[in-house]
Amino acid sequence: MPSSILISTEELAVRLNDDRWVVVDCRYDLGDSKGGSVAYLEGHIPSARYADLGKDLAAPPKDHGGRHPLPEPHLLAAKLSGWGISNHTRIAVYDDQDGVFAARLWWMLRWIGHEAVWVLDGGLGAWKAFGGSLERGLPDWTPADFSFHQAHHEWVVTVQEIPALLERGSVLLDARLEDRYHGVSEPIDHAAGHIPGAINYPFILNLKSNGQFYEPSVLKEKFVRGLGGKNHDLIAMCGSGVTACQLLLALKIADFADGRLFVGSWSEWIRDPNRPIKVGPDP
Repeated sequence: MPSSILISTEELAVRLNDDRWVVVDCRYDLGDSKGGSVAYLEGHIPSARYADLGKDLAAPPKDHGGRHPLPEPHLLAAKLSGWGISNHTRIAVYDDQDGVFAARLWWMLRWIGHEAVWVLDGGLGAWKAFGGSLERGLPDWTPADFSFHQAHHEWVVTVQEIPALLERGSVLLDARLEDRYHGVSEPIDHAAGHIPGAINYPFILNLKSNGQFYEPSVLKEKFVRGLGGKNHDLIAMCGSGVTACQLLLALKIADFADGRLFVGSWSEWIRDPNRPIKVGPDP
């Protein structure tokens, strides 16, 4: 099996005909909810299943949990069973958006106890550059049985916990781009800015110009610099708990301990007008 959390195009290519492996396409367009599924049908890695962020990797929005709440673990297990994935299946996930949607599924699988999951380094772009073939339409597969036992609930942070955690010295990393963090622009949510005390660490810092992740030692050096020496109880956030998973993936590649996910992230924080908002850089 691949020695890293990431799988290369070469490593994936030799496993496509291995029944022990399943590939999952996680492409999604936040501006067009049907864009990812349309792109999947037009061409995907052979035999790949499709995981839709809105339908498969998130529950319907409600009073808590932000724009993309986590689904109930048993419902995720049922989805996996329907995709022909069992507890013994090895899974490769990919997208075409800097690994952010693939990382969401990577994190969710590990959240419910399935560690045999790898992210395709460089995503679909790397696969195409490698010369990998694409398949149109829906492939055939046989449903399997994925049994859910217990989730890592300790990996999830709620909005109510954030103030006390920051007070105790936990590190809240905001994966959004600088303009959104500073409140210069906000293309999605109704309020701009960031949670006071959160450290901005844009997810794009984890990637080379070709869309692949930096080597573990480089990532570790970047995080050490960005964290300013802080590494106690790392919590990742973003707009709605999706891009933050890419940050948690990069932390894991860099050999940090598992960080935690503030699932509701900014979209949940701003639901209460009494919660503080900072615009501009922190002192």
